[in-house]
Amino acid sequence: MPQHQPSQLAALGQIWVEAWNARDLERVLSLYDDAAVMTSDRIPALGFGADGTVRGKDALRAYWSKALGLIPNLHFSLIDVYVSPDSLVVFYENERGKRICEYLRVNDAGLIVQGSANHLVE
Repeated sequence: MPQHQPSQLAALGQIWVEAWNARDLERVLSLYDDAAVMTSDRIPALGFGADGTVRGKDALRAYWSKALGLIPNLHFSLIDVYVSPDSLVVFYENERGKRICEYLRVNDAGLIVQGSANHLVE
């Protein structure tokens, strides 16, 4: 299991938010491993992964590119970053005032290998 310093993981959470707010998809993707897996209940609505999962960086690029096109005012306001030895949770509020927790597991190289967007049930 990778062991990362809490400060490194907290910094990754900050960088992740900054990359999204810059709408810099390639910068976001640079934080992910080529074989990364992303799960979200929003994925099927955009026509990707009926099971809510996107696998691999190319599929992530296609999914997020479509999502960014639909959300021109995307903005994440960081609330907190929680860390464990091999993962972090980025707790943020989006441009619509919705609070989201993004679970991000990292590998030994510090790249994200698994992400899960967790939304409140409304």
